Amino acid sequence: MSAITHHTPDAMLAAYAAGNLPHAFAVAVASHVSLCTQCRVALEAHQSVGGAILEETGAVAVSSNLKDDILAQLDAPFTPEPVYDRKGIYPGPVMEAMKGRAPRWKKLGLGVRQDILSEDANGSVRLLYIPPGQAVPDHSHSGLELTLVLQGSFSDATGRFGVGDIEIADEDLEHTPVADEGDACICLAATDARLRFRGLMPRLLQPVFRI
Repeated sequence: MSAITHHTPDAMLAAYAAGNLPHAFAVAVASHVSLCTQCRVALEAHQSVGGAILEETGAVAVSSNLKDDILAQLDAPFTPEPVYDRKGIYPGPVMEAMKGRAPRWKKLGLGVRQDILSEDANGSVRLLYIPPGQAVPDHSHSGLELTLVLQGSFSDATGRFGVGDIEIADEDLEHTPVADEGDACICLAATDARLRFRGLMPRLLQPVFRI
């Protein structure tokens, strides 16, 4: 894997460490951190600071009802969540989002495919497969979009993004990402709002493709 040059912003790492990121963005950040030593070190620093703050925080009395509820939960049968390891190009957090399965690609046209891993009112997480040389229709953003490259690379007006790089796009960015020559570009994309396409056909198909 080539050197990672596009990283998760420090403020977003701090929010992830505090558990304050929406699910879609948490999956993208966790996946990036699993690939990027620099961001993993920064995240561990934020987690250490959070732990130190908790240690210095004074104890707070709780009601007897809350104490009984907690003890009852501790006595309940425990079923551990499965742990997913990296498989091929897919980091552990992506495998967890897929529940250990392989991607279920659905065609979007012009060779582009997607697999929606999760979707709710707070955002969506999906895998995108873009053939070499193929462009994603020109679009801007109604909110925030995090795009993590898992295979191949793509380029847009802001630069080139290779394996492990993460692009943070907001309402101020309008771009036309194009997959570079070589391997097909496979990305993990997390959004908290629908994209805003300029072209008529992408706008008409947007409700069908849910992007």
